[in-house]
Amino acid sequence: MSLRFVMVTTFYPPYNFGGDGVYVRRLAHALVRRGHEVDVIHDADSYDVLSGGHEVTPIEEPPGLTVHTLKSPLKTVSLLATQQTGHPIVNGRKIQRLLERGRYDVIHFHNISLVGGPGILAYGDAIKVYTAHEHWLVCPSHILWRHNREVCTGRECLRCVLNHGRPPQAWRRTSLLEDKAKHVDTFFALSQFSADKHREFGFTEPMTVVPSFLPDRDAAPEITPEATPYFLFVGRLEKIKGLQDVIPLFGHDAPAELWIAGGGDYEDELRRLAAGKPKVKFLGRRPPETLPSLYANAIALVTPSVCYEVFPLVVLEAFREATPIVARRLGPYPEIVEETDGGLLFSDPTELLAALRKIANDRALRDRLGANAKRAFEERWSEDVSLSVYFDAIKAIAERRGDRRVVEAAG
Repeated sequence: MSLRFVMVTTFYPPYNFGGDGVYVRRLAHALVRRGHEVDVIHDADSYDVLSGGHEVTPIEEPPGLTVHTLKSPLKTVSLLATQQTGHPIVNGRKIQRLLERGRYDVIHFHNISLVGGPGILAYGDAIKVYTAHEHWLVCPSHILWRHNREVCTGRECLRCVLNHGRPPQAWRRTSLLEDKAKHVDTFFALSQFSADKHREFGFTEPMTVVPSFLPDRDAAPEITPEATPYFLFVGRLEKIKGLQDVIPLFGHDAPAELWIAGGGDYEDELRRLAAGKPKVKFLGRRPPETLPSLYANAIALVTPSVCYEVFPLVVLEAFREATPIVARRLGPYPEIVEETDGGLLFSDPTELLAALRKIANDRALRDRLGANAKRAFEERWSEDVSLSVYFDAIKAIAERRGDRRVVEAAG
């Protein structure tokens, strides 16, 4: 027996910047592989406006997955109206029609910031769940990065959004979110840290931790050995990712090279910082199929984010290849490292350099941490484990509603 799911999200590949859209696509594909039908509703105008009209290459989707791409000639007006009012002013009727005609069993909201805002949570009458990919529910800038310079320890929202160069959101001064959140059966967090941070900043709805995951693969990738020992960074090159604290440590006496895979707005500044440091190599944006080999050959993945991450997918990509992490003692990383023994933590450059030297010079330590990381991935973040928690949550909602058909299909 199959179920009908719909994913409602602002970004979806190829109209996508970060991990939230990638997660939605991975989940949709995983559900289709299990025999369910999945629709996706996303807002292409958001990507078009924020990317400056960057062209995308269409992506083929498997049978059983239908993508509804919202586009409007009003574009910027549509986004600003949603951002300001918290409602899908331009696309609202179309979204309502899609949700009504789809006869869905489960409506799964993701990043709804520009596809509909809180108002969209009231749409439809199926089982409703929401995954918090960032901290948008409690933070206008999404990432609890106050004044665009520091982690947030207390609300200064008006000045903060202005420092981020964004217009203040009128709806955040009302009870709109609290009122519309009552239409959602269960809110999901990707880590306990994220759930705790939402509660700390005033989000009162209970949150269930549903672990992130990577999709099953048919065969292990081909790994080509690298002769040069290196640490690896994978991700967007932005100031909040913290590479500016790492690059200065890779002078001539560094214990290995630093390979940086990715691109972004902060790349020029990072390249200036790396000038005269031949051990720092920028690889650019790499095709996904090349990443497993990069991870597998690395001494460790360096994850130095200076902001509160929710749960970076790069950690799972590294762990799957038995590669440990060297992570800043911030956000979900203490939770990850302490529960898996799959890496080392640091708080400042001195501690980071010590951790890099320690793991580079002790192969047995590196291999032990890597083995722990791989075991933790298989036990905690594999597709089967994550989908089991996901369906248990849906089944519990269906039982409360007395929906036996969904209970049986989810069981």
